Amino acid sequence: MASGSSEANVNGRETVSLNGEPVVKRPRVSHDSSLRIPKEPHNKVTVVLGAQWGDEGKGKVVDLLAMDADIVCRCQGGNNAGHTVVVDSVEYDFHLLPSGVLNKKALSFIGNGVVIHLPGLFEEAQKNLQKGKGLQGWEERLKISDRAHLVFNFHQAVDGIQEQQRQQQEGKNLGTTKKGIGPAYSSKAARNGLRVCDLVSDFKVFEDKFRMLAEHFLTMYPNLNLEVDSELAQLKGFAERLGPLVTDGVYFMHQALNGPSKKILVEGANAALLDIDFGTYPFVTSSNCTVGGVCTGLGVPPSYVGRVYGVVKAYTTRVGVGAFPTEQKNETGELLQTRGREFGVTTGRKRRCGWLDLVLVRYAHMVNGFTAIALTKLDILDTVSEIKVGVAYKLDGEPLPSFPANMDVLTRVSVDYETLPGWCCSTESARSFEELPLKAQIYIRFIENFLQVPGLLKCHFYTATVGTLCQTCQSHLVIFIFFYFSEVGWSRQVQREHGETLLIRLDEFRFGEDYQRSLKCELLKETRHQQGCL
Repeated sequence: MASGSSEANVNGRETVSLNGEPVVKRPRVSHDSSLRIPKEPHNKVTVVLGAQWGDEGKGKVVDLLAMDADIVCRCQGGNNAGHTVVVDSVEYDFHLLPSGVLNKKALSFIGNGVVIHLPGLFEEAQKNLQKGKGLQGWEERLKISDRAHLVFNFHQAVDGIQEQQRQQQEGKNLGTTKKGIGPAYSSKAARNGLRVCDLVSDFKVFEDKFRMLAEHFLTMYPNLNLEVDSELAQLKGFAERLGPLVTDGVYFMHQALNGPSKKILVEGANAALLDIDFGTYPFVTSSNCTVGGVCTGLGVPPSYVGRVYGVVKAYTTRVGVGAFPTEQKNETGELLQTRGREFGVTTGRKRRCGWLDLVLVRYAHMVNGFTAIALTKLDILDTVSEIKVGVAYKLDGEPLPSFPANMDVLTRVSVDYETLPGWCCSTESARSFEELPLKAQIYIRFIENFLQVPGLLKCHFYTATVGTLCQTCQSHLVIFIFFYFSEVGWSRQVQREHGETLLIRLDEFRFGEDYQRSLKCELLKETRHQQGCL
């Protein structure tokens, strides 16, 4: 029988007798609460993700939020993504650079989950520099993770060969952008890929590894046209330009999250239904473009993920091949394509169009846990007399409880629709939710109720109203109200009002009860506000 009596000390530590043997007593664990209760993260990231098949308008939503951000991050994908942002009547196209690079007060960060084609990166920057002043000084406000993998020219060539082989063997390709993204991620998974840290270190070591990787692909694709020496010479030049931009991405994000108060925005590329794990496989991209990709693509702990905004187009579009249950191969599809100007930013391909599929969006919400939805391009439906919304799938007459993983099943499903009345008038003059036509409000409420996403954020664009006085210091404010606009409306509104919006400095968000979100800002040309009055 065990005895609890104290014995002599062993090496100065108190013992007890257990079955006749002396056992050293374990010291009592401290009850310091910090050991048991994790510290609440000081800063959290706000994430913007596509909730459909891409092209939802993420770039414009990010651009609005980036105006108030300190850091804007890309966490996955490559230059297969495409975001268009219009500022001061100038249209900028981004593929690798975060859209937030236009904010001269913010740092932009390309994380380790992104695959980078360096010629594409510098060409993209140069083209946008020639368009306007928005990108001036971009290299001074861009950081790139040293762990990000590189896309080489032969990755792009292999991408094209693989697409051609699929077409010949199966009669159907995946519809990739041929930017080398898939082969680059394949190299990463095969552990023979090369990273940014390799390029900016010993170039002789990098050269040896590069030649081995090129030879590896040449073995698999004997007809591959390689120009190893010329590409190495080009990469050596890029290494010198790249050096000042490279940072330890994990340390960078850790400092940002745990240092002084910062607003950190993550710009998702592609979309939920293109995710390599959760998308409509195999017609997907090669990275995780759902919320999990934020953690793995930036080195951010899950507890540091804050708000997650899902961007949803008021109807559905898809580029390339793959199942599309609500697609309309008729006059409705043509109307949506024409009014919405539905062409891919990266490829220029015409987008397939159909009714809003809430089964699909609800599935994206299951994976991502959206805290709010940004509804875009509502005005494209202004001329439609009856609007259908997909609310359920059936297979052989039997309802499906969830979104199917098998694409053969998805191509065979029939869709149950709810038909809602169209409003048949312009929504462009609306400046608040209440000013929208009643039937447009009903359409939005229907989406809210179906998805059960709290605090639906209905935004695609904003307008500025100048002249409101701050009651504290009597200087002028600009009130920004988010509302619904298509790409056409976005461009026209910016051209008319951006002369004023360029002069503002964002101070904070104010959230109203009526789904209206406003930003209080200070005109730099007016008297500065007294500290704390906003």
